Amino acid sequence: MRAIPLTVTALAAALLLTACDDGGGKSGNNADSACEIGGVSVQIGSASVAPAAGDTGEIPVSLTNQSTPCTLDHFPGVVLSGGGGSDVTVPTLKGAKAQKLKLAKGDSASFSLTYVRGKDGAENTLAAKTVKITLPGTDTGRSFPWKYGPVAGKADGSGPDASVSAFQQVGD
Repeated sequence: MRAIPLTVTALAAALLLTACDDGGGKSGNNADSACEIGGVSVQIGSASVAPAAGDTGEIPVSLTNQSTPCTLDHFPGVVLSGGGGSDVTVPTLKGAKAQKLKLAKGDSASFSLTYVRGKDGAENTLAAKTVKITLPGTDTGRSFPWKYGPVAGKADGSGPDASVSAFQQVGD
């Protein structure tokens, strides 16, 4: 009499296993794929602009996922361009630690770009005209006008006196 219930249980288990997809039971949701710049809205928020040479400014950048779930795994890429081939990559904030953020559709993350305003016309100052943002794991970026004044160079000539923070989850 016990053989029938075990057979039914085994058959039910076999049917459940065959209902899984090829992804090991995950149903078409690959949250480990990198977020694409075309799948998120990017907004540069109200900046705390550096008013004079030597002052520090901070520009918040927020992203909202408009597409399928995706992952931000590392730091954003930020390049300042002054035109005429004067592109400089903004380094990550010293000591900052990247965290892996999974964004479902509608989820948001943010990071900050901090810079020191340079003196107009100074030799080590970049007269930035655009800022290009790329997301980790992708090569495609999006450019925005830079309207925050010239960016000072580091005293040792190693690049811009600016930095990019790690992504932070926004909201709950």
